Amino acid sequence: MSTMTYKGYTARVDYDSRDSIFVGHVLGVRDSISFHGETVRELRTDFHNAIDQYLAVYAKRGERPDKPYSGKLMLRVAPELHAAAAVAAESAGQSLNQWAARALAAFADHAAVAAKRVAPGKRTTTRGTG
Repeated sequence: MSTMTYKGYTARVDYDSRDSIFVGHVLGVRDSISFHGETVRELRTDFHNAIDQYLAVYAKRGERPDKPYSGKLMLRVAPELHAAAAVAAESAGQSLNQWAARALAAFADHAAVAAKRVAPGKRTTTRGTG
């Protein structure tokens, strides 16, 4: 899985080997926004056109389109985890918000790297030797 970003909107991109095309789906919006292309150039052009059309439709209606993300994240966690995170943040000389943002960024980077290691459609398994 790969991603593309345009005007703040992020899309997941997969390769459809049956149809020999790249297929993309915009993430983080309630509407279904999909696009495709046989080459990366076609894919990027169709992605830009899809976002521009999405924004134009909402502008014509006089409505606000979904924002990709607001930057505000509310979490419900166990009180013990909240306390442990607060202590870790204070120990690092950071606010809980700063500490949590760095922790989320580190985990998101790790997950993105791990996702690139596994080819689409491939499963990873661990086999015993005995």
